Amino acid sequence: MALQIVLAFLISFLVTMLLGRFLVPALKRLKAGQTIREDGPTWHSNKQGTPIMGGLMFIVGITAACLTAGIVAIRNGDLSHLFILAFALVFSAIGFFDDYEKLRKKQNLGLRAWHKLLLQVVAALGFVLLMRQAGNLTPELYVPFVNVFIDIPAPVYYVFVTFVAVGTVNSVNITDGVDGLATGVTIPVAVWFVVVAVLLSFQALGIFAAALLGGLIAFLFYNFHPAKVFMGDTGSLFLGGVVCAMAFVADMPLVLIPLGIVYFVETLSDIIQVVYFKITKGKRVFKMAPIHHHFEMLGWSEYKLFTVFTAVSAVFAVISFLGIMGKLTA
Repeated sequence: MALQIVLAFLISFLVTMLLGRFLVPALKRLKAGQTIREDGPTWHSNKQGTPIMGGLMFIVGITAACLTAGIVAIRNGDLSHLFILAFALVFSAIGFFDDYEKLRKKQNLGLRAWHKLLLQVVAALGFVLLMRQAGNLTPELYVPFVNVFIDIPAPVYYVFVTFVAVGTVNSVNITDGVDGLATGVTIPVAVWFVVVAVLLSFQALGIFAAALLGGLIAFLFYNFHPAKVFMGDTGSLFLGGVVCAMAFVADMPLVLIPLGIVYFVETLSDIIQVVYFKITKGKRVFKMAPIHHHFEMLGWSEYKLFTVFTAVSAVFAVISFLGIMGKLTA
């Protein structure tokens, strides 16, 4: 198992690195550049024209690793990594069409919000049914820190899974607002799943998590400030799908609350800002939402944002690990 995990990491890392050498110039030639929102931070105007859809490079790297390093798991009948990949690719396709619409319209507005939401709900429901049919999903909810299981009626559990999936995917998407931020925050999450998969002997999950880790580290060479390329919705929706699917394959979706704390704080700050603005008819809680823009307004550099948010993600990864010790030692 250790050999396959190392191999998955290396394949994903190398493929992503090499593909980036060709993809970034190709996107520039195609003029697939970012259009900066008029209501966004004014200092982001220098990012205008930076290529988007860069997430394609780590998507290809992760896919290559799953289909090569994961061949042993496939032969053993463990297709979990392929379920995760399929789920994430569906969300990535939604993101790709969103990015394409932005490029076609030459503005920062892609698919309509309700169109994206509908497609995401259908994708989540499809994943639930597929996992249930394969026997990888049971309506028994594990609660971290207290180490108990709660039986939930299947229909209720399906609704819960769908809600968590759509919420997680969009939370990761919102986090992708500063150079390298979503990439950096997700790296500790990937490490967490590698460690947990090894300890629980989830071979396919470990292979996928290692591939994710390799792809993200390689992508960071292109995405770190000043970013040469953005992952776009193509990449951020893929990452959201991956994080969510790995939690369900590990059969502990509630661990996403502490493990994905940065994603959810980003989303919560956006919700609080909108609700408070409407209630007070124009007043704001934050200088700008989501919260990473608030800190930018306070003078934080993109380097500091990346470092602090990634460190917070790493700390909560450790806390999340402590929260499932009961399951690991059972």
